[in-house]
Amino acid sequence: MQKVRLSGTSAILKELVMKNSIPRGEAEHQISQAIIRFEQEYMGRGPEEVRTVIFDDIIFVRLKGVLTPAEKQLANTEDNQKGRSLIKQVRQELLEKARPLLERIIIDITGCEIVSLHTDISIATGERVIIFTLVRALKFNA
Repeated sequence: MQKVRLSGTSAILKELVMKNSIPRGEAEHQISQAIIRFEQEYMGRGPEEVRTVIFDDIIFVRLKGVLTPAEKQLANTEDNQKGRSLIKQVRQELLEKARPLLERIIIDITGCEIVSLHTDISIATGERVIIFTLVRALKFNA
């Protein structure tokens, strides 16, 4: 299993989030950056764009442009339904294997335990959504 390194500021951010003194935007930015590093190091390719939104006890991460050129070719073959299904299965399995890494990223940044993780990928748009539900709502300074 690969190790995803977080920036040196993660411990400080975790403490600040727990003290409710970090801006929401900074936590969202740190999560986006950590997810980009995870995608690059674990999946072998980073997304074209990532956006993270924290709402109470839910974290939404939207990644655009996650498909590799080979996956795009597979999705556009004559029997594209089979190709799309294969891509979804492989991506789902890879993410499930990496679930502890993703949960560690969120815990390290927010200081909050994860209740569940949900994900799906659109082969048509190359977009993936990851949703983390937390044990408690995160509170931030304005």
